[in-house]
Amino acid sequence: MISMHTSPLAQPGSGDAGGMNVYVAQTARLMAEAGARVDVFTRANSSTQPETESLAPGVVVHNLPAGPFDGLRKEDLPSQVCAFTAELMRVSAARPEGWYDLVHSHYWLSGQVGWLAAQRWNVPLVHSMHTMAKVKNAHLAHSDTPEPLARVVGEEQVVAAADALIANTADERFDLVRHYDARPDSVHVVHPGVDLDTFSPRDRAVARARTGLSPDEKIILFVGRIQPLKAPDLLVRALADLVARNPHHRQDVRLVVCGGPSGNGMERPHELAELARGLGVADRVTFLPPVAPGRLGDLYAAADLVAVPSYSESFGLVALEAQATGTPVVAARVGGLQTAVSHGRSGVLVDGHDVRQWSDAVRSLLADDTLRAGLAAGTRPHAEKFSWAATAAGTLSAYGDALTRANSVLQVAN
Repeated sequence: MISMHTSPLAQPGSGDAGGMNVYVAQTARLMAEAGARVDVFTRANSSTQPETESLAPGVVVHNLPAGPFDGLRKEDLPSQVCAFTAELMRVSAARPEGWYDLVHSHYWLSGQVGWLAAQRWNVPLVHSMHTMAKVKNAHLAHSDTPEPLARVVGEEQVVAAADALIANTADERFDLVRHYDARPDSVHVVHPGVDLDTFSPRDRAVARARTGLSPDEKIILFVGRIQPLKAPDLLVRALADLVARNPHHRQDVRLVVCGGPSGNGMERPHELAELARGLGVADRVTFLPPVAPGRLGDLYAAADLVAVPSYSESFGLVALEAQATGTPVVAARVGGLQTAVSHGRSGVLVDGHDVRQWSDAVRSLLADDTLRAGLAAGTRPHAEKFSWAATAAGTLSAYGDALTRANSVLQVAN
């Protein structure tokens, strides 16, 4: 596996670490449990990192030096693809010929590296996009910056080179075929999973006591990277609208934001707090840094609602994790969130990103305990449809198909 821009060992929620980190770590671990041996190659971000680290039995993470350890944003990393690839070739040179059976790259930067590696080792290339520039640019937040042409071209090249593609949902498969001319028979739909043990139902009062949140407030929770794409500002504006229309909510509704700045959000890391102050709701917004999975489970369980207002999402693991703990979700009707959330059963999907729409959706859910309890009852059953074991099995199946195709091509050539 190649995950150049972010390590599966990194803490999700800040910088470039997010759902993809969880995805790589969990699929690698479960595939190793199924009998595979997995090497994950990522870019080192500290001079103190060891060259290799064990993620789980059968899974080794290789931290490759490529460019400065600090100060490089994801947008700067195309300049280090060559250096990263050279380090990958250096490490692999110590392996016997034919050591690797297959390359699985994650995100387009890794795809560029995987393209060369797969050709060098004469093995199939399987690629997961995770996000796509053309889709992001079609659903851009008002304050966001379009993805550059270099990324668009890079993604097109990787899709053309890949022997197989793994899409999170049928919608993503459709986008790959429509926007990138992917061969329909090469795209495998494999849903991400959720850790049903770590994210499990628990008593809300106990969860609030553990997290230090008030037992008497209605709590809306946002978890994720703070950047325009994820739209946390929409929740602050919706909260301000909620308070303006009903001053009583100034005492009983709180928005909790758990995450750190990322992407374009790094340019103004305090912008969200400044927005809350400017709208007069700073006292109703609590900011928390990214937290470990165990504490995150408590945060999900402590909330009355988890909000995922993203402009685009390839899947939306936060929504699934929240539902696994028994908390209903209000999410944007975009991308993979339409699969991750069962509208009317485990949560509510909102069309568009209008402030009043979101204010109305949140208000109606917070005001109706019966409705919220009904949705909560459907959360865990919906989450249980998704498991990392199933994700690993589906991924291994896609690998098998790619290997079979490669062998068929080789036999024809001979």
